[in-house]
Amino acid sequence: MIDLTIADDLAHVVLNAPAKRNALDEAALRDIGAAYDAAEAAGVRALLLRGEGPAFCAGRDISGVDPREDDVLGYLGGLVTPLLRRMSAFPAPTFAAAQGACLGVGLGLLIATDVVYVADSAKIGSPFAALGATLDSGGHALFYERLGAHKTLDLIYTGRLMSGTEAVQSGLFSRVLPAEEVLAATQDAASRAAAGATAAFLASKRLVSRIRDERLALWESVELENAAQAALGETDDYREGFAAFQQKRPPLFTGA
Repeated sequence: MIDLTIADDLAHVVLNAPAKRNALDEAALRDIGAAYDAAEAAGVRALLLRGEGPAFCAGRDISGVDPREDDVLGYLGGLVTPLLRRMSAFPAPTFAAAQGACLGVGLGLLIATDVVYVADSAKIGSPFAALGATLDSGGHALFYERLGAHKTLDLIYTGRLMSGTEAVQSGLFSRVLPAEEVLAATQDAASRAAAGATAAFLASKRLVSRIRDERLALWESVELENAAQAALGETDDYREGFAAFQQKRPPLFTGA
């Protein structure tokens, strides 16, 4: 079950099946996409994704999957990948609070989110060694980029799971916090972003995506920064930010 609530320009998307550690079947994946569509249509200025209960998401719900009849490409290429792309392109800053199991497609949901705060006790890695399957949902790219080939393959071959602390120390995600604090900290960061200069945040989101996906060099990225800054100079929030600084008062941003 996927829950969506919206308040104060912030969308909350909740994976709400704690009895199965928020494992996702095909219907739940479609419901996540629908929640993001509804949040975008509502014009939210930030989004927070979390899982109810002790786990963020244990991955795909395979309890009823017959591997002899499973349409793997249809599931991954036709459903999971389009969802992750849609999440990554969401037109507002996105945040995730993650605790417990963050595995398989659950890890992919985090990879597709802008800012991820994890509990120190989170479990992150590749659990597929025992299934005869391999890491998916963007896990290879994330692990290789941040951990290198040797540690990536060590995690895959052994099935060892990293704690949230190790994952953040290795550069996988944004911040690590005690489990009882991670949701409040993520909520605070998301609320601040929703009240901030979201047009400027989106300019940075697009820049970072292009630097990552196109492997842009320094001076290419500088040219894009220059163009983005010039475009922001025409926005109300840019003018408000300068005026607030000059008048020594807090800015009141609208996202425009």
